[in-house]
Amino acid sequence: MKAIGYAHSHPIDHPEALLDLDLPDPAAPQGRELLVEVRAVSVNPVDAKQRAAADPGGKPRVLGFDAAGVVRAVGPDCTLFRPGDAVAYAGVVNRPGSNAELQLVDERITGPKPASLSFAEAAALPLTTITAYEALFERLRVPRLARPVQASAPDGAAAVARGGDAVLILGGGGGVASIAIQLARQLTGLTVLATASRPETRDWCLSLGAHQVLDHAGDLPAQVKALGLRVPYVFGINRTDAHWGAICKLLAPFGLVCVIDATGGIDVQALRPKSAGLVFEGMFARALFQTPDMAEQHRLLAEVAGLVDAGRIRHTVTRHLGRIDAANLRQAHALVEAGTMRGKAVLEGF
Repeated sequence: MKAIGYAHSHPIDHPEALLDLDLPDPAAPQGRELLVEVRAVSVNPVDAKQRAAADPGGKPRVLGFDAAGVVRAVGPDCTLFRPGDAVAYAGVVNRPGSNAELQLVDERITGPKPASLSFAEAAALPLTTITAYEALFERLRVPRLARPVQASAPDGAAAVARGGDAVLILGGGGGVASIAIQLARQLTGLTVLATASRPETRDWCLSLGAHQVLDHAGDLPAQVKALGLRVPYVFGINRTDAHWGAICKLLAPFGLVCVIDATGGIDVQALRPKSAGLVFEGMFARALFQTPDMAEQHRLLAEVAGLVDAGRIRHTVTRHLGRIDAANLRQAHALVEAGTMRGKAVLEGF
């Protein structure tokens, strides 16, 4: 099968940073595995971080933690999918990735492809959806509405109820934030605050449903105070360490901070006076540790697929880079490493 991988860790501008490969097909699926014909993939920061830091010592490794495709075969214990089903999933870091024509993946971390989306559009969703959903509703324990709100045009500051509760999503333009904003707007009664520093990113956040966009290059606590809001929930997605002092100052007493990025050097004791808490979201944890509730990821992907098909959540593709090959994946990795992308970059077909 065709695949794209790497044999040694190199900077992305190195000609061998990613390589076109010809590898054996995977073995027949076992247990609850699906054999998926990959139709499209997207690229996440974890791809670039793994490529740069996890040297496979000359043995080719295939990355890729987002895919949409068609089930070609199922293991003997599968109950959720059948051959011919269209699926979308993120996989797991300790198994071969999705940058290949065929991939084995556990059905319990696999969701149905939203019927209203193309394979490329669907490939942008799984990792960011799982991360945002688990962070909001499992780690931060944000209360959910009984039913999703009606889809409506963003109305900016007019939607902010002074004195109400808010969730603050740091780094609003990235892939995870682009889903978190939508989930928080659709499934909670909170005021949704995002941060951005560029006009185009601010407009992106508002278009996804953020009630207000704060400037993370400015004084975040002062901006929150001016809105008259309590912030019991903070989702730190990017450069949490740089904003830690501001987070601890603006966080409401007994609040929670959930982070997905590196937190080296932060002063956790700064949360003590407010009896506040710090939690981590790692969307691969369920699959890595084979937790009894692994199928929760299948359930949440199915729920969000329904929200997509109902027109309440939209895909976050902003760049389609063409076919799945080493040259185009190098371009995608470079975009992710630049740290200025809005939404997601996707590739489609081999």
